[in-house]
Amino acid sequence: MKPINGTGMKRAALINDLSCFGKCSLSVALPIVSAYGAEAVALPTAVLSTHTGGFEGYVVHDMTDEMKSFAAHWKQIDMKFDCIATGFFCSAEQIRIAEKFIRDFADENTLVLVDPVLGDNGKLYGCFNDDFVVEMRRLCELAQVVTPNVTEAALLTGCPMDTPAQELLAKLKMPNAVVTGVRSGEKIGYRARFGEELAGVDKAYAPMQLHGTGDVFSAAYCGELLCGKSWFSALTGAADFVDACIRRTAARQPAHWYGLAFEDVLKERVVR
Repeated sequence: MKPINGTGMKRAALINDLSCFGKCSLSVALPIVSAYGAEAVALPTAVLSTHTGGFEGYVVHDMTDEMKSFAAHWKQIDMKFDCIATGFFCSAEQIRIAEKFIRDFADENTLVLVDPVLGDNGKLYGCFNDDFVVEMRRLCELAQVVTPNVTEAALLTGCPMDTPAQELLAKLKMPNAVVTGVRSGEKIGYRARFGEELAGVDKAYAPMQLHGTGDVFSAAYCGELLCGKSWFSALTGAADFVDACIRRTAARQPAHWYGLAFEDVLKERVVR
């Protein structure tokens, strides 16, 4: 077989669902990570006709069996990854598959980023239960960096939903953590801990419902890190990217309610 490694291009395994319409998960991660110059390799946990926020009658295909087969094939052809980034899982079994994937494919030089999709707005998503949260905690222990929203950080730490972000960061056991969606007056932003160092970035709050913002951030943060940025520089770069996407999305209302207009921002970066 011809060699597939050693091209000089970073390669990222993106373990997430593919919502074919709606702009979240793999449908944003694949183009965004690619735009940062990394080779994006999808391992879908599910394929959906649309995402689940605001759509009725959506179709879902669980990809548990395919996840196992895809990973086995990649192991057979000795595929190497510089990054493994995870998002939505359908089941605790899929989380365990991701844990094995990390153990099989990651080494000391592999960036492991977990976006622990669990809930939002102070509630665990209805498709999950307490056992799922326990499995997600185990997966997060394998990560170099996690990117939960405020609700997910509270679920991971077992803290009340009104716990301040700084306290949540202190209780998260991962080496590095970024808590997203932190409100502060008319601002919204990110609170982070990189080792023992605390950091934060705030942006103007946009008074509209937005789908997939966390997915866009995680993808951009992954891309920034793969470009060699520091933890903090990557945070500011990804925050700027999301903020630009939000502003372009606001300009396309009310029709563009189902996700961020990230394509506008990528186009601005490419077409000079």
